[in-house]
Amino acid sequence: MSSFSQESLQEAAGPVSRETFDRLVAFEAMFQKWNCSINLVAQSTSNDVWQRHILDSAQLARIEPEAKHWVDIGSGGGFPGLVMAFLLAEREGASIDLVESNRKKASFLQAVIGQFGLAARVVARRIEDSHALVSKPQIVTARALASLSVLLDLTAPWLTAGARGLFHKGRDYRAEVQESVNRWAFDLVEHPSMTDPQGVILELSNVRAR
Repeated sequence: MSSFSQESLQEAAGPVSRETFDRLVAFEAMFQKWNCSINLVAQSTSNDVWQRHILDSAQLARIEPEAKHWVDIGSGGGFPGLVMAFLLAEREGASIDLVESNRKKASFLQAVIGQFGLAARVVARRIEDSHALVSKPQIVTARALASLSVLLDLTAPWLTAGARGLFHKGRDYRAEVQESVNRWAFDLVEHPSMTDPQGVILELSNVRAR
């Protein structure tokens, strides 16, 4: 996939309007300015934000093309949460909550939401304290946050109530899955990453404690 093209975005996310593509390009420029000040992502990946972070996040839209109520935990620099906020603008009535306790990162998320008028809300709380503030999401996302067993602990109030998890994972994901099944039962679909040959998106549903 070539950088900064609508075709690369559509290959990752599915059908996307020219307006959404242009807004994501503008977001990437805004992200780079903020990243110089508050280190939103590792400097080793900051030179390829479009491929490494935006397209990697955008592929969730292809996996789940219809859900309208999302929550992203540990949103940090906005991946995948802010990227999904841009893409969800094309779904009538869709929105996403971004859970981020770090004050500076929460300020960045809020600045982007305000700049682009996104249907998103920053929940500036610890994940453990956010469950009552985010009611009945359909999809829960997280990227580069914690091991799968920890993610299940953090998101159990939503997942056990019927939400599905879409979690970015790297090459060691099988060990994380094996560790998790000691305490949790769930249906699992492994979606190969379109941007990382060794990565996957784990889709978890019907989550229940053992």
